[in-house]
Amino acid sequence: MNTIVPIELYYPLYLNLCFFLVLFTLLHTRILNMNEPRNLSFINYTGYVLLAFLIFHIGQRPPSHLFGDTINYYRTFQHYNTGGEILQVNDYGWHLFMKAIASVSSVHTFFTICAIIYVFPMYRISKEFFKDYWYYAFIMFVVSFSFWTYGVNGMRNGAACSLFLWGVSYHRNKVVMSLFFLVAIFFHKTTLLPIFAFVITYFYNNPKVFFKGWLACIPLSLAMGGVWITLFASLGFGDDDRLAGYLTSEAAEGTFSSTGFRWDFLFHSSFAVFAGWYFVIKKKFEDKLYFKLLNTYLICNGFWILVIKANYSNRFAYLSWFMMAIIIAYPFLKKQFFKDQHFLLGKVILVYFSFTFFMYYLFWG
Repeated sequence: MNTIVPIELYYPLYLNLCFFLVLFTLLHTRILNMNEPRNLSFINYTGYVLLAFLIFHIGQRPPSHLFGDTINYYRTFQHYNTGGEILQVNDYGWHLFMKAIASVSSVHTFFTICAIIYVFPMYRISKEFFKDYWYYAFIMFVVSFSFWTYGVNGMRNGAACSLFLWGVSYHRNKVVMSLFFLVAIFFHKTTLLPIFAFVITYFYNNPKVFFKGWLACIPLSLAMGGVWITLFASLGFGDDDRLAGYLTSEAAEGTFSSTGFRWDFLFHSSFAVFAGWYFVIKKKFEDKLYFKLLNTYLICNGFWILVIKANYSNRFAYLSWFMMAIIIAYPFLKKQFFKDQHFLLGKVILVYFSFTFFMYYLFWG
């Protein structure tokens, strides 16, 4: 367990480290070409140090209520560590995984393994898609608004969505991809939504249609928000009462669960939508894999918009938000669109991180 950093400074340390990394990255994009040896050395060394730091920082945190549901995961782990039987749960695979680790190791080893499952796939998909330039996509994952929350609070959801990313990184090998998708479902059934959306793109993959569908979700939610909440809750998402409860239960005081139409989070979601629209429609970017990722995001985010007024709708927002980094970074790292594209990418990373930074210091800090 990391006892060097005071508990109350865990998140500020992560956030301010990201702040300086983003500034240093911006500086390098200003003075160096992307393919220069000095730049490649910087981004690879920095990326690997960042990867190791995050796994240690998240994985070796103390079990405290200041990390949200970490304390509940700790209590469940202790139950299994003392020989308790697997509880009556829906996400059986996760609890089987937890019990297996609890029988041979400490809770801090468990947290560290979870941190690896959460963070490593972000590196893996970045490396697979962008080779030497993987750092740019990876740091965008790391500075995303939802990154910290789903590393220490919504651990199961975060791990499951990262397993989805890991699966997508094997998109050329359908068997391996399907196995990762299956494990993701066993960890958290909500990943059925992005998996289902991704499968849809194999049958229909026209971004123009999905853009229109995403836009249509906004007035449909404003006019009929309660109808969609009731409809999706009644479906139960595979007979999972807990998921339906996220939509219909009352929010606990002090949680990230503000209700009403969240224009601030819709604005945040629109970053990826605008990036996709700009490159696909305005710049005529043609890439079937990018279309798949973008359309998956649009489907999942459109679903969240329909239930945006529900308590705990942020749990469904993450089912699209975890993909935002790669949606924005992908075109920049695949094709030359602008004269000084490297510097523009640095500025985009800064703007993207600014939402995370200012939401904390202006609203929550």
